[in-house]
Amino acid sequence: MLAKLKEIIHWGTNSKPDVDLNPELYEQLKAFRLPFILIQVFILIGTLGYLILENYTLIQAFFQASYTFTNTGFGALNEKDFGPIAIIFTTFLTLSGASVITFSVAYIISIINNGTLTRLIKEKKMVNKIARLRNHYVICYHNEYTIELSKQFRDAQIPFVVIDNNPDFEKEATKHKYPYYIIGDPHTNIAMLKTHLSSAKGIVTFSKTPSDNIALIVSVRLFEKELNRKPYYIISSADTEEDVEKLKKLGSDTVVSPTKLMAQRISAMAIRPDMENLLERFVYKKDTPLDLEEVIVPKYSWLVLRKLKEAHFREITKISIIGITQKDGKYIPMPDGDAIIASEAKLLMIGTAKGILETKRFITKKQKPKEMDYV
Repeated sequence: MLAKLKEIIHWGTNSKPDVDLNPELYEQLKAFRLPFILIQVFILIGTLGYLILENYTLIQAFFQASYTFTNTGFGALNEKDFGPIAIIFTTFLTLSGASVITFSVAYIISIINNGTLTRLIKEKKMVNKIARLRNHYVICYHNEYTIELSKQFRDAQIPFVVIDNNPDFEKEATKHKYPYYIIGDPHTNIAMLKTHLSSAKGIVTFSKTPSDNIALIVSVRLFEKELNRKPYYIISSADTEEDVEKLKKLGSDTVVSPTKLMAQRISAMAIRPDMENLLERFVYKKDTPLDLEEVIVPKYSWLVLRKLKEAHFREITKISIIGITQKDGKYIPMPDGDAIIASEAKLLMIGTAKGILETKRFITKKQKPKEMDYV
């Protein structure tokens, strides 16, 4: 019970990113060492020089060297009593200060204008945010499908990360209000680490190039084996039937063909406008009172090898079974009460969200629920 509670609230889970960007960040910051070293060396030379040339204490010598080198003031101590050597030394320190500071400012500005340091700081901040996500989806490649899916995910409060290798992707991500995004090649190991794929529920790949989708599916399945974790749910897209079959064989759980989907919707509108209106009202519409969901019957379920009418779903949970997909892929539309429920069959049910949730609870029990005895 305690272990289950910890799993639900993610007790003790590590929110640290899977990838450490500090080495890259430190590599960029190394460039700042030269200006700082030059400034420190000249102030040290100035301090020692004034200690030798003038009757100064250490703190006075440091003060004199600092404001002389930085050209920020003069006359605070006894400069009027300087001898020729002290005057020449002061002149040298002043000119050196002007040169070093000008060089340092120009050097630092050139590093910042390069953009690499700024990009790394932004990316580190984003990766730290993504590391707090759990059971999220990684959407690969930005295009019109990604834009629409992101809207649906935001409405349904499904966490997601979008990744694309376009250098200008940050502008697009900001424009379309992606809460989390990464710039990089989705199929690479470093990209998977940055998107915190280890804690993700699945991925969606929307590349219009079949080879990109293939590379991504293979990479994710290999990453999954390395982690020794439960399988990711992979959704991909393809334009041709050949590519659909190929992606399924490679490990994609669902392959969507946008062209075929649009044709099916238009055909449904033309043939059965009433059915299409029903779907629009109850399935596709946001905040509808009805849900449509497919539920798998576990091997250990009490319902295995029993007749559908023995479950009394319609009387108890107010849901209807409108289709059954057997393990071998055979589909039974609108099954009657005498239909036998096989192990690992998928029940397509329609009803309220509460009713479907209650039905799931009944199905996953090993023993027949007591509620069934009173119907």
